[in-house]
Amino acid sequence: MKDMMNIKVFFCDTYALIELIGGNRNYKQYTSHILVTSDFNLMELYYSLLRDYGKEVAEHHFDEWTEFTVKIPRYIIKKGMEIKFANKKEKLSYVDCVGYAYALEINIPFLTGDSKFENKIGVEFAK
Repeated sequence: MKDMMNIKVFFCDTYALIELIGGNRNYKQYTSHILVTSDFNLMELYYSLLRDYGKEVAEHHFDEWTEFTVKIPRYIIKKGMEIKFANKKEKLSYVDCVGYAYALEINIPFLTGDSKFENKIGVEFAK
């Protein structure tokens, strides 16, 4: 019961999903927590895996992560674009800004290895 109190929820960006799938040891600690992502991140994941490993691998991991997706409300999409606009010199991705806005809104860490997010509030950074 004590271990249940230490479980956190993390929002995984596409970078984090790829590292988790690839078995990056720096991401192993997160596998004992609740991980969520969005359909937008699944879209990027599918494309990345399709490009690098083929359709079978892409399909497998897309299906595997589908159950961990959260619905992104439209107002969060707007907040994400406000974040992108406020940080336009950093050229943050649209998808990352939406996921980051969602994580901030519900007060969970945004898990990423993207160096553009390393020093931002609410980010759990792992390379």
